[in-house]
Amino acid sequence: MTDIEVRAVDDTARWVAHQRAVESARPDALFHDHLAAGLAGRRGREIAERAAAAPAAAGGDGWYLVARTVLLDRAVLAAVAEGFEAVVNLGAGLDARPYRLDLPADLEWIEVDLPALIAEKEAALRDEVPRCRLRRVPLDLADGGLRSVLDEVGPARTLVLAEGLIMYLSPTEADALTADLLAAGVDRWSFDLSTAGVGSLMAERNRGLLRSAPWRFLPADGVAHFEERGWAAERIEPIFPAAVALGRFDTPQAHRLAAGPQPDPRAPGDAPFSAVVTLRPAELGS
Repeated sequence: MTDIEVRAVDDTARWVAHQRAVESARPDALFHDHLAAGLAGRRGREIAERAAAAPAAAGGDGWYLVARTVLLDRAVLAAVAEGFEAVVNLGAGLDARPYRLDLPADLEWIEVDLPALIAEKEAALRDEVPRCRLRRVPLDLADGGLRSVLDEVGPARTLVLAEGLIMYLSPTEADALTADLLAAGVDRWSFDLSTAGVGSLMAERNRGLLRSAPWRFLPADGVAHFEERGWAAERIEPIFPAAVALGRFDTPQAHRLAAGPQPDPRAPGDAPFSAVVTLRPAELGS
């Protein structure tokens, strides 16, 4: 197992799927993803085991990934309850939300990801039936073309979902995505954000396990980075205290830290800070 490393960003999808499978097998599971184990495969399990053995694991990855999944599930279901008609999942990876969430049959769900990963997922799930209208678009976001995908959705109220994506973009690519979504008139954007203070925690992994897919976008100004570019924050949900509240980081020290003051999401400084953030275009008002 010592030679296992992430070869590309699509390997991280297998890693995350493995963690969803582990959570789903718990008697007190916070969600049930019956497809996760098959999608993760042996490689996803091996990468997760390698990651857990690294000194930078700091309590493992499960608490972070599970809490992130739960918070983004809630963001999707909240949008659906408000009458949103479409979800565009960028960097969808091996996510199985269209198969496991309670979604309206007429909801349009569009998955966008690299062509090879889209093909792998299509083959793996060919016999599975999603709960809503699902289609997949093979696209490298770095090559452009996203605007045309969003234009196809038309006037439908649209949530853009981006789980485990933005940290792998370069700052230039992240800012381009931010501008593209705003220009396309997206109604809401939910994603996970980590700030500069996380960089020191990720440094060893970026040199080792993640050297072929390092975390590159960790803005020092956190949520303010997007507010200065035309977005307004609807919700900011820090992942660490959420994981503690959900019982997935259950140590005395974790409870003590979660009960104390949390970093300012708009000026976190050197403190490690990650959150699920939900934005809307600022021009829409409150």
